[in-house]
Amino acid sequence: MTDASPQARPGTRGLAGPALLILLTLAALPLFRLGLGGLVEAWMTPEYSYGPLIPVISLYLFLREMRRLPPPPPATGIGPGLAVLVLALAVALLGNLMEVPDIVAYGLILWVGGVVLVAFGWARGRRHMLPVLHLVFMLPLPQILYWHSNIVLQHWSSWLGVFVLDRLGVPVLLEGNVIDLGVYKLQVAEACSGLRYLFPILSFSYLVAILYRGPLWHRLLLVAAGAPLTVAMNALRIALIGLLVDRYGIGQAEGALHLFEGWLVFLACVGLLFLLAVGLQRTTARPMTLGEVIDLDTRGMLPILAGVGRMRAAPGLLLAAGLTVAASAGWLAIGRDTPAPLPRLSFSAFPRMMGPWVGAPARLDPEVARVLAADDYVDMTYVAPGEADAVNVFVAFYARQTNGAAIHSPSVCLPEGGWEIASLAPQTVTVPGTAYGTFTLNRAVIQRGTLRQLVYYWFEQRGRRMTNDYAVKAGVLWDSLTRGRSDGALVRYVTPITAGETPARADARLMRMMQATLPILPRFVPF
Repeated sequence: MTDASPQARPGTRGLAGPALLILLTLAALPLFRLGLGGLVEAWMTPEYSYGPLIPVISLYLFLREMRRLPPPPPATGIGPGLAVLVLALAVALLGNLMEVPDIVAYGLILWVGGVVLVAFGWARGRRHMLPVLHLVFMLPLPQILYWHSNIVLQHWSSWLGVFVLDRLGVPVLLEGNVIDLGVYKLQVAEACSGLRYLFPILSFSYLVAILYRGPLWHRLLLVAAGAPLTVAMNALRIALIGLLVDRYGIGQAEGALHLFEGWLVFLACVGLLFLLAVGLQRTTARPMTLGEVIDLDTRGMLPILAGVGRMRAAPGLLLAAGLTVAASAGWLAIGRDTPAPLPRLSFSAFPRMMGPWVGAPARLDPEVARVLAADDYVDMTYVAPGEADAVNVFVAFYARQTNGAAIHSPSVCLPEGGWEIASLAPQTVTVPGTAYGTFTLNRAVIQRGTLRQLVYYWFEQRGRRMTNDYAVKAGVLWDSLTRGRSDGALVRYVTPITAGETPARADARLMRMMQATLPILPRFVPF
């Protein structure tokens, strides 16, 4: 690879270099197969459907660097590259042992960077790290980060959109996750569908920054502008929908929602990024046109790509192939036997009658169930004589939490339907006569207008009760590695706080329901 250029020296032609590159690629497949499979699954979702373009763009950026720089000398200083390569192989092995595709995919990007550093040497290879870093944008965000960042961005977009509508004189109210236009209620998740293009916009802003001809602070500003631009454009989309509903009626809303779907947000953000680049150039001593500001010249790249067929079998590349072969062979030899799942009852057998309590089951909306992605769940509302109101029991069970499926924290999901979280704090409870004994759960009071509800929830994780989303994820990774288990569940109890009722009475009602249900819960959620 050190002579993969049109100016390669005579005598370097042959099959040894390309054959070694093919061997290196094939040797990596067993080790990174899990991560590649996870990428393909992620790319089939709307949020990451742009993913297959990222490697192509990274290749373009690499060839652009090769064209811009002089022919590379023989590789020297391959020590840092070997260190990165060994780290990448270790990360991939760890991800395979934990059965976490995302970790394996992170290892794949490190591996690509290590191969480039080994093939070119440290002095030259580090100058090609920007195209490698661009590959990060093909990876899905970890679920816990995705949902938390998404709810924050949705809130900002909705708040800003409602602010604009209010200044335009349009009657509007933002209640939790619902934008109330009076005659029409718009769910925030629906209103903020333009945010699904946040990740491609971030990728595009990074690309523009690389192609931009200007000072470093200009490039950093272009990268940082991606997220605020997307939020601002989506807020404008929300305001426009509200304005159309106010002026022309409810019938305009559905058409507007489709007309101004995320693609328009994406194209508008792209245009604004280009305008920002031109505007930044206007502040320099010699302003340039858009064609001059963004370097999109592709001349001479095909000969450089063809130069791969003339590269030499550098010793560093041979060593990289040997390390990769050894790691893949070791993984194939060791592998991992996934333990058989612990026996459990299906929630279809969850009792409808427990003492004085009589339950009525419910099924989730198909779209909600798809997003929840639980392997099994129960949604049962119980009533009992003498109780001031009903109690809803919801438990979602996941057989594996390492393959992209993850528990959605109620702190993210509770605002659905216009509910706002008035308070949320851990609380220690004792349920005598059960395997749970004394433990800590999350206690929340949610409200919508004058209505209030009391919520208890925790994450049941292989015999442990946990209240923190991030601690849950860390526990899943550790138990997957050490115990071969990543199953778990979300347990949630909800009851209304009726008019004139104190929260303490609602607390007592939830505790009575827990006393009735927790003795049998281990049959459905194994310890």
